[in-house]
Amino acid sequence: MLTIFFSFDAVKHAGSNMLNTELGVKDIVDNQKSIFYLLTQDEKEELQHHISLSHYKKNEFVFKEGDKPAGFMILVNGKVKIFKEGVGGREQIIRMTKPLGLIGYRALLGEENHIGSAVTLEESLICTISPDFIFNRALKNSDFTHKIIRKLCKELGFSNARTVTLTQKHIRGRLAESLILLKDKYGFEHDGTTLRAYLSREDIANLSNMTTSNAIRTLSTFASEKVIAIDGRKIKILDINRLDRISKLG
Repeated sequence: MLTIFFSFDAVKHAGSNMLNTELGVKDIVDNQKSIFYLLTQDEKEELQHHISLSHYKKNEFVFKEGDKPAGFMILVNGKVKIFKEGVGGREQIIRMTKPLGLIGYRALLGEENHIGSAVTLEESLICTISPDFIFNRALKNSDFTHKIIRKLCKELGFSNARTVTLTQKHIRGRLAESLILLKDKYGFEHDGTTLRAYLSREDIANLSNMTTSNAIRTLSTFASEKVIAIDGRKIKILDINRLDRISKLG
């Protein structure tokens, strides 16, 4: 991990890598999909003094279960999985994050240690905002606070639905739902069929609450049924309607 304490002024005379980093941070502030877009102009200007940027390699921990939150984290680019270890050290993936997604903020706002771990799925850039700015400045903005509450409520609803899925659906239904989840989260490549997320079979299994061997067998079955096509870690969805039916039937 490489951490940079960010300053917009410093970037004016920096190289291309730093300029690309600046563009990523500006996207956090100026993109209407970003939670920080709701801040006032004064708050946005103050925000730049409370930012640090960290570059992570693939499969690098962002934080571990039991760690104290370092700040309010938002993914600038890359992909991150949030997981919790269960019996025997087996992982259960709780959530996947895409750019502009928040990471580990529940623990920060709840003044608790992290109850899960976060690991990068590819090279990633993560922005961390100091707790001081979040608590003493950002949360005094009612629009920002309302957005945070809505995000927490949506995540709670998602977690409740996933609990039912992972405990009541059969293997085929669980895996089908996981593939649809990846499609909804990351979308397709330019061909319109290949998932823009190249997960290992183990990660797919941990997302679907099954063993790796069961995940491999079920993927092969889907491929033989022409629902999907597999090329290494690349998965193409050939029949989204049938995949959706399998997911709903459970």
